[in-house]
Amino acid sequence: MAMTAGTTTSFPMSNHTRERVTVAKLTLENFYSNLIIQHEERETRQKKLEVAMEEEGLADEEKKLRRSQHARKETEFLRLKRTRLGLDDFESLKVIGRGAFGEVRLVQKKDTGHIYAMKILRKADMLEKEQVAHIRAERDILVEADGAWVVKMFYSFQDKRNLYLIMEFLPGGDMMTLLMKKDTLSEEETQFYISETVLAIDAIHQLGFIHRDIKPDNLLLDAKGHVKLSDFGLCTGLKKAHRTEFYRNLTHNPPSDFSFQNMNSKRKAETWKKNRRQLAYSTVGTPDYIAPEVFMQTGYNKLCDWWSLGVIMYEMLIGYPPFCSETPQETYRKVMNWKETLVFPPEVPISDKAKDLILRFCTDSENRIGSNGVEEIKSHPFFEGVDWGHIRERPAAIPIEIKSIDDTSNFDEFPESDILQPVPNTTEPDYKSKDWVFLNYTYKRFEGLTQRGSIPSYMKAGKL
Repeated sequence: MAMTAGTTTSFPMSNHTRERVTVAKLTLENFYSNLIIQHEERETRQKKLEVAMEEEGLADEEKKLRRSQHARKETEFLRLKRTRLGLDDFESLKVIGRGAFGEVRLVQKKDTGHIYAMKILRKADMLEKEQVAHIRAERDILVEADGAWVVKMFYSFQDKRNLYLIMEFLPGGDMMTLLMKKDTLSEEETQFYISETVLAIDAIHQLGFIHRDIKPDNLLLDAKGHVKLSDFGLCTGLKKAHRTEFYRNLTHNPPSDFSFQNMNSKRKAETWKKNRRQLAYSTVGTPDYIAPEVFMQTGYNKLCDWWSLGVIMYEMLIGYPPFCSETPQETYRKVMNWKETLVFPPEVPISDKAKDLILRFCTDSENRIGSNGVEEIKSHPFFEGVDWGHIRERPAAIPIEIKSIDDTSNFDEFPESDILQPVPNTTEPDYKSKDWVFLNYTYKRFEGLTQRGSIPSYMKAGKL
């Protein structure tokens, strides 16, 4: 058919072509974005060096020497960034954690001897369960966060089968394990851990993130027993994160938790602890710590993290969380009806100050403590005597005993798995075509590549 002058013919773009265009666009965007970020990070490191030298009052000659040493580190960093990091660079020592989408291993970097925690996530599961946005969020916040209150990530990389996050190993375990070892914590111990978690949550909020998954499992303890936040896969505005439909579809069912309601506090605590670990490793997890406004999906903000902290505080003092039930569905119902279900057992007495703080955390978001800023929380009477500026320098409420740099006594025992084994070509899942969604996942931290051969100071006194 003849075409008239001035007309053009458009052809529909195939899915394959459209995907290739998307990949090319993302590749270019990431390339130039990374150049800008690298330049900004280098300038920031230089400024920090200059400030540190001024504070130390160094002479000009000493400053010149420091600048020269720093320049050599920057050059080494650029060179090492170009080298490909992979699984062969690490020796796997032990499985220390397992979840619905992967596991965490204690590993040792072969060239430096440094000990790390390696989080391994299966790409096929990430795609199938629509978790790509979640693991991207976790990687991005770990890159951005560089303070004392967040677990530090040193590297991230990938291969055909898995994604890998190489993070600092915190030998103290997590708060879930600590709470399962003890019936309850004293108010003094609770004050310490809640105070540190307030500062940790505030650090995330100052970066512009909402954690949304604050629970004892995600409060890690370092070698000195101080708190660090982890697991940022549900941060800020990500959809399908809490599987609300799973619970909402069952809300028409009548409550079936009468046996649990009639238990005394001791029986409740025993039942909760018996089921707790299984829930931690399941796909569904537990809704015990999630704020009601998150379930309602009608809009929420960073205040949802303070609700979660109130639930944790209740658990520390009482021995189980306030909405615990025999099923996640029943827990969901209790959370949504918190005005009737949030009660304090008379057989476990706690102070009026502690009870008031819990009730101010676990209330409607518009009335929740913290809505006027973190200082509102810090000034609550429960925190009387807390030295907020130096809390990390004081001894932890419960000391952690570390015997060696690879001590895993504060972690559960897990059987070995085949997650690191090569996948035969005949059984490999068909997800290669979608591998582009993991573009730009690789990361290397400046400190991790320049502090070769050093051992953390808190490990030097231990058995090496």
